[in-house]
Amino acid sequence: MSKRGRFITLEGGEGVGKSTNVGFVAEWLEAQGLEVVCTREPGGTERGEAIRALLLDPAPQEPLHVDAELLLMFAARAQHLAEKILPALARGAWVVCDRFTDATFAYQGGGRGIAKERIAVLENFVQQGLSPDLTLLLDMPKEAAKQRLEVRLRDRHEQLDRFEQEQADFFQAVRDAYLARAEEAPERFAVIEAQHSLEEVQTQLRKTLSARVTAWR
Repeated sequence: MSKRGRFITLEGGEGVGKSTNVGFVAEWLEAQGLEVVCTREPGGTERGEAIRALLLDPAPQEPLHVDAELLLMFAARAQHLAEKILPALARGAWVVCDRFTDATFAYQGGGRGIAKERIAVLENFVQQGLSPDLTLLLDMPKEAAKQRLEVRLRDRHEQLDRFEQEQADFFQAVRDAYLARAEEAPERFAVIEAQHSLEEVQTQLRKTLSARVTAWR
């Protein structure tokens, strides 16, 4: 029977560099001889990606109620767990995921104002006790993150999605909620100062990964 794999998540608000650094983390782990499955939320499966498109649509025909948004997040997560994450962990692969349930507590909890207790009910129902082994929280002031996001969108000729269109107070609430989560679970979280250069950020990531992988082995 193979040893269970490890589950690593990258979290943070818009523009902090998660997508760039998910690839870096996966490549670093692969260089250690590990099988790595790289995925994202919401999404990760064909049905999950369809839900993602609905959640991010910047111009829907009708507003999306906050409760519907929350339930869609967990619907996508349930499919993601069943089809990709749990099978990968069971065969011994390491899963690197761009966002997971901490994002729900930050965005739907902090940003939308949904009570943590309501989110926790769905978390327990869908995840059955599963939690990441390590969460890398890329943190930076919202003003700097906004500037990076604007540059990225301009360079890629992309438009703001439904979440990116939110106002400054929403993103501050998201950041505050993330940092509160990190404070509540310091053994799981590693806060990465993401306002620095990419090289400096990846040095922080490398050090954290090296320490954790050594301890786990």
